[in-house]
Amino acid sequence: MTATQSRKRLGSRGTPDASKAAILQAAIREFAREGIAGARTDAIARAAKVNKALLYYYYRDKQTLYGAALDHVFQQRLDLLLPVLRENVPPGEKILRYAGALFDYFAQNPSHREMVQREILMLPRHSHMKRVMKRYFHPLYDELLKVLNDGIDAGIFRPIDPMQFILSMGAVIVQYFASAPIVRLVTKEDPLGPERLGARRAAALDFIAAALFQPSAIKPEGART
Repeated sequence: MTATQSRKRLGSRGTPDASKAAILQAAIREFAREGIAGARTDAIARAAKVNKALLYYYYRDKQTLYGAALDHVFQQRLDLLLPVLRENVPPGEKILRYAGALFDYFAQNPSHREMVQREILMLPRHSHMKRVMKRYFHPLYDELLKVLNDGIDAGIFRPIDPMQFILSMGAVIVQYFASAPIVRLVTKEDPLGPERLGARRAAALDFIAAALFQPSAIKPEGART
């Protein structure tokens, strides 16, 4: 085997981290395109440049691989967003930084975004649901609830229902990406291009701020960043 062939093949037990990472990234792309029902492990193995036996060595079946892919996607999102909610800044600035970071996460990780969009409604049917909710959703929800209540108590935020606001804020951000194919057909422009994304990000933050802040409250610096 040539040195080039050796570098291209990731099936060696001598590079387990590289092999597992390649399988996981290929799986995320496949699940994003096809969903768990349509995804094929042979396609994942080919994309990861490993043989199928090695794939099953690391992940015993498709469900196990799907669970690992979910963990990777949601852990990355948690690692990005949770520190934002724990920063030592005023509640208003914290919420807008969180919304901006969530928007950027979806914009910069299309395979993660598409996998979540495709599978989130299917999660209640999967055995992974309780783990995903407890490990990844509850920590963010608990921190958001605390920040929103702090802002309400301080008179910065309107007396909104925190749960309803969290759902609405997520919808304002996520729906744009879900609607991108329709927006492209209607406007004949790329809604995921840098200029359009920047405009949508600013509009989303303005909308969230208008819905949340008391009229007398001054929006924190960064509302349009």
